[in-house]
Amino acid sequence: MNTVFVHASRSYEVKIGCGLLKTLGQELRKIAGGKVLIVTDENVAPLYLSEAYHSLQGAGFSVSTTSLPAGEGSKDIKYYVNLLNLLCEKNFTRSDTLIALGGGVVGDLTGFVAASYLRGIRFVQIPTTLLAMVDSSIGGKTAVNLKSGKNQVGAFHQPALVLCDIDLLSSLPPREFLCGCAEVIKTAILFDRRVFAHLQANGTDFDRTYVITRCIECKRDVVCEDEFDTGRRQLLNLGHTVAHAIEKLTDYIIPHGEAVAIGCAIFARAFASDAEQIEQLFSQFSLPLTTEFSAPTLANAALSDKKRLGDSITLVVPHCVGNCSLRTYSVEELEDIIKAGL
Repeated sequence: MNTVFVHASRSYEVKIGCGLLKTLGQELRKIAGGKVLIVTDENVAPLYLSEAYHSLQGAGFSVSTTSLPAGEGSKDIKYYVNLLNLLCEKNFTRSDTLIALGGGVVGDLTGFVAASYLRGIRFVQIPTTLLAMVDSSIGGKTAVNLKSGKNQVGAFHQPALVLCDIDLLSSLPPREFLCGCAEVIKTAILFDRRVFAHLQANGTDFDRTYVITRCIECKRDVVCEDEFDTGRRQLLNLGHTVAHAIEKLTDYIIPHGEAVAIGCAIFARAFASDAEQIEQLFSQFSLPLTTEFSAPTLANAALSDKKRLGDSITLVVPHCVGNCSLRTYSVEELEDIIKAGL
């Protein structure tokens, strides 16, 4: 087992290894008491809810559970309010804990509920997807979507603990696993040529513990330097300006990871000296590189992006693997940049 220490507004541990779900109760007992509510979804519940429940119950916790519909549609104000009302009904206090058992949707929603209920209660992330392990479960960004776009309402709220049980990845459908690989590749492009080379050499048989740990360490370093996303942390948005536009335009039919792969490929073709290597690695993982949408359509959909400031927008520019920077462009220039990469 590997442990990554995150020192932000709340310090916490991220544990990476096999068989960690069964240790949930004893790990939480080290930092908390009181009641626990496990939030999961209809896909994860039949697989892992019982083990999580009994681990917590065995450690002496009073445990309740709730299950959401699977998919991006649950990352919605309606489910946010429903969870707040459920906590009120169960008389949760600041000494109690929320557990997010699922992928990024469950983690983002549960985290936002934890951030706002009683002005903030403890929550624990147990990511069940590769994408959530290497990205959304780390760093404290929580949010729900609005009709106007992704993550339009949210808060920064660090978890108290993150358990990345690699065994849980065995139940992922192949497409969802590959979506997580898109975020892994994105992280390698940003920060780590060695991980990039390891992925080139090993494909989907990459060393899970090594790669996940390195991705978490890279994100940890950025979060600790810029917790509230005012500077360097924005690098983590590589490919996301176009990705969020694609998700919005397809009503989230295109999974986030595939949209990120397309977004990274477009910006690599527009800027990177080694764009061909980047494209080849995404292709090696059976991830898409192109979209049917035109540059004007994508640019218009991207204008609700949080990185827009008035008439300008901050973009992550990939110069080559391991060398990316933040640059500000006018919103008029965005269309030309996207067009250059299509």
